Amino acid sequence: MKKFFRIFGLVLVVLIVAFSFWVKSNLKDKHPGYKADMKIVGAKSGQLSAGFAAFKITPEVPDKWTDANGDAKYNPKDGDTFTDGNGNGKFDPVWIAGFSNSKAANGVHDDLWARTMIIDNGKTRIALVVLDAIGLMADNIIDIRQMIPASAGITYTIVSSTHDHEAPDLMGLWGKTPFKNGVNQEYLKFVKEQAVKSVVEAVKNLKPATLEISEDLTSAIPLVKDTRQPEVFDSGLRLIKAVDKSNGQTLGSLTAWADHAETLWSKNLLITSDFCHYVREGVEKGVFKGDSVVKPGIGGVSVYVNGAVGGLMTTHPSLMIKDPVTGVEYKEPTYEKAEAQGKALSLAVLKAMENPSDKLDSASISLVAKTIYFPIDNTLFKLGAMLGILDRGTVDWMKMRSEVSACRIGPITIVTVPGEPYPELINGGIEAPEGNDFGIKPQELPAVRDMMPGKYKFVFGLANDEIGYIIPKSQWDEKAPYTYGRKDSPYGEENSLGPETASILHTNLQEILGELAGK
Repeated sequence: MKKFFRIFGLVLVVLIVAFSFWVKSNLKDKHPGYKADMKIVGAKSGQLSAGFAAFKITPEVPDKWTDANGDAKYNPKDGDTFTDGNGNGKFDPVWIAGFSNSKAANGVHDDLWARTMIIDNGKTRIALVVLDAIGLMADNIIDIRQMIPASAGITYTIVSSTHDHEAPDLMGLWGKTPFKNGVNQEYLKFVKEQAVKSVVEAVKNLKPATLEISEDLTSAIPLVKDTRQPEVFDSGLRLIKAVDKSNGQTLGSLTAWADHAETLWSKNLLITSDFCHYVREGVEKGVFKGDSVVKPGIGGVSVYVNGAVGGLMTTHPSLMIKDPVTGVEYKEPTYEKAEAQGKALSLAVLKAMENPSDKLDSASISLVAKTIYFPIDNTLFKLGAMLGILDRGTVDWMKMRSEVSACRIGPITIVTVPGEPYPELINGGIEAPEGNDFGIKPQELPAVRDMMPGKYKFVFGLANDEIGYIIPKSQWDEKAPYTYGRKDSPYGEENSLGPETASILHTNLQEILGELAGK
């Protein structure tokens, strides 16, 4: 008996040691010593050039399956069956990110893209890559930066995601079960490679350009709903159109708006870029009614970038969308609803671009980027990191590396935020409702846009990282009694690093915006 206990104890020790090493390897910093810190201020003006490119990142979906009970989750115990499309004798799932685990793709509706816009003034070259993905974490974005050849001459690369809830899991959280990483590593490698190709091609496509800047801060309000009080939106359309100086043709365009790309909601099983597809199609090729052109497109490569989508900004199934061409109203989540939303957005974009507020041929480019560190307070995120489900390294114990940046191109200021900020952080309107967990007044003041210099203020969310929801501390609400008379805790806190995240972000943005303004 004593021998049995000795052997059992030895095995237990070995298992504990092995588990400890496994956890340590999961938490290992994947880019030790990496810093994104950069400061370029006071630079002289130069002739502007712009380049655009678009490369597909559509996954292969080899196997189709039958959803026996209509729950949008692949589970053979429910009677779900599959067709072995590649003949390897097993089910090869493409796990869709965003709503639940076990959601396997059942085909492709439209392509996913890595779309790049580059702005250059002969001294500084900024690349913006936008992926049709739910998000990409900092370690993978650093990989992309390090893969871009030096010959591309990129000063600073911003990688953002459209926050597409109908694309493959690139973060690990939406696999077969909550305890299984859902990322296909070969697909992730492909996405990185395509992102790099899009940057290299956009550099090749650089041409002297005029930047035409437009805004429409009201037309898109009916297309998005705030599902959490206080109701604050980031619904303004902020636009840049780059025109070839030699012939007046459109090189490409940027549309910045804020809404979860999830109009198709939780039962959709096809890979798609959701409403973003229809926005970009409309801007590039025009809006049609049958074969008749309602509004011609401007050509070039359309890039769509998301903004402050926390809160939560969404085209919820309870929100009716009216097709601006046919007049048909849609409430239930369908492709017709997503198309109607895309048409409405692209018509507003095209109309605003007809009368730009400003035109830039030359400008100085200033840039401040800073590495920052967030504590991981969320217990589920801690477990996910330890078990390798949330596949990103940490620095120190339960602290993750991220970054913020601010760029100024003439009258344009761009701020990048590494996640999903609540719009009240960006535009103002933070409240301290009765019942908030800390019993404090609003902390993150002034609002980010109030701190930004320049006339045109772009905020890119999910940029250079995806850390989840960024919630004002005075609105943090995990404990009863709940704010605004709720019966339960709201959703956002479940997918946030913790209550200190917003304050850390705000402090660092305030610092770099001060540096950008020369203070």
